[in-house]
Amino acid sequence: MSTPTKLLVVEDDPNLGNLLADYLRAKGYDTDLRTDGQQGALAFAKGRFDLLILDVMMPLKDGFTLAREVRAKDTEVPIIFLTARSMKQDTIEGFRSGADDYVTKPFGMEELLLRIEAVLRRTRGVEPKVEEPSTFAFGDSFFDPRKQVLRTPVGERRLTTKESELLRLLCAHRNDVLDRSKALNEVWGNDSYFNGRSMDVYIAKLRKYLREDPSVEIINIHGKGFRLVAPGPQ
Repeated sequence: MSTPTKLLVVEDDPNLGNLLADYLRAKGYDTDLRTDGQQGALAFAKGRFDLLILDVMMPLKDGFTLAREVRAKDTEVPIIFLTARSMKQDTIEGFRSGADDYVTKPFGMEELLLRIEAVLRRTRGVEPKVEEPSTFAFGDSFFDPRKQVLRTPVGERRLTTKESELLRLLCAHRNDVLDRSKALNEVWGNDSYFNGRSMDVYIAKLRKYLREDPSVEIINIHGKGFRLVAPGPQ
């Protein structure tokens, strides 16, 4: 039996902290909740954690200070910040303090869970829970993500690495919603505004390629993400 992933959550709002801890425990994470930066530092000094979730604005010791102290002792453990502040300078300060991701309040629990899973995959090599096929057939098209080759009724095209990674996610979620934050975290490493603009450019490129197959379409799902609409192989 594998050991549960251990999280340290440091959040001074008792309602949000308890809600987070209960939700993460229900999802199978061994979760230690602390209510200020000083308690968080003591818990980190005594235990071993797979990921830290730190509120930024806390009494006694703020999240940025705590993260810098953690990074002085451990350069590997991933850190996700929670904050009510969304100013660009705060985001930069968060990453300079050693953050792997940055979530602005208010946020959905499912969004945070996706961020945690993406950071763990990226930093610890945790594999996705569902094994994906090595190739994808949809509509009248065929995609080989390993070779980064897309074949439509018009011809064959070799994709760039980011085009291929993004199309792989769309194919894995075919006829379902691919969450925008999930795609950004998996392909670009974080869901900053600038990365979001870059992803929109790549979506436009993929749409152009897939126009060669009239049975296939990438549509926007407002406020959520994208959906690859396509029939399966006959």
